[in-house]
Amino acid sequence: MKKLAVVALGGNALLRSDQKGTIDDQETNVYETAERLLTLIRSNYNLVITHGNGPQVGNILLANTAGHKLYGLPDMPLDIAVAYSQGFIGYIIEQQLRNVMMANDLDRDIISIITQVLVDKDDPAFNNPTKPVGPYYTKEESERIAEETGAKFAADPRGRGYRKVVASPKPLVISNQKSIESLARAGQIVIAVGGGGIPAFYVEENKLQGIDAVIDKDLASSLLAVHIRADKFFILTDVPKVCINFNTPQQKELDRMTIAEAKRYLEEGQFAEGSMAPKIRAAITFVEGSGKDAIITSADKLGIDNGGTRIVIV
Repeated sequence: MKKLAVVALGGNALLRSDQKGTIDDQETNVYETAERLLTLIRSNYNLVITHGNGPQVGNILLANTAGHKLYGLPDMPLDIAVAYSQGFIGYIIEQQLRNVMMANDLDRDIISIITQVLVDKDDPAFNNPTKPVGPYYTKEESERIAEETGAKFAADPRGRGYRKVVASPKPLVISNQKSIESLARAGQIVIAVGGGGIPAFYVEENKLQGIDAVIDKDLASSLLAVHIRADKFFILTDVPKVCINFNTPQQKELDRMTIAEAKRYLEEGQFAEGSMAPKIRAAITFVEGSGKDAIITSADKLGIDNGGTRIVIV
């Protein structure tokens, strides 16, 4: 019986900070990442692929703002922007993964599922936005935009500039998770929970409605991985291993980290919000919920022994 892996693709698998974000850029990046996924496919894994959307959903909002100012088009709420991003990013991943598989004489159905995720409208995250979306700005640009629009910005922990931040409530329930598991265990490669899922809440009993937020894709992916009984959870990012004392002379890469160590490092502030901290929390959620390992690494280290940071029970 094949093992089941959930692989959460980081934003750099789609769009890198030094790129303009053309479709050619994104297709090339996804093709390279898809080549790395062959390691898992050839290792007899069934796959569920999730992905981020921070740069893309930010660009969608910018385009929407421009359309509103120039042509009077109606504003697009954030949940619709997330749904929009799920559709086109899912299409790109599906197409490029299919190209890679055909080039390697492999044949699997690849299916993208538009995914809603239930959140609590009273989640305290709505009063403390931390999730970065969109492009990087200089300090002066971010201050000007904040004054014009009321948006909130935060400095990138790696010094790449400033990004708009929005609310990122905790994911509670993933829609269609039974179907996602069933399709994946039947051998189809499933793309789901894009951008953390479309945030929705019950405005009244039996009535769902979207809400203005972006859910952290790693937290939503870990919740999905627990509920579909995944054997492995991979979080792909732009560094090969988790580091403590990041960007200092005392920086140290970690090969292995217990849950207790991960929680201690979080309390010490070793991991930045909007960057590594949500990934660590997502790994903890999966390991505690499943008893199995989570691995944080870069795409080029996927499937390599000791190629990332392994988070374990003890």
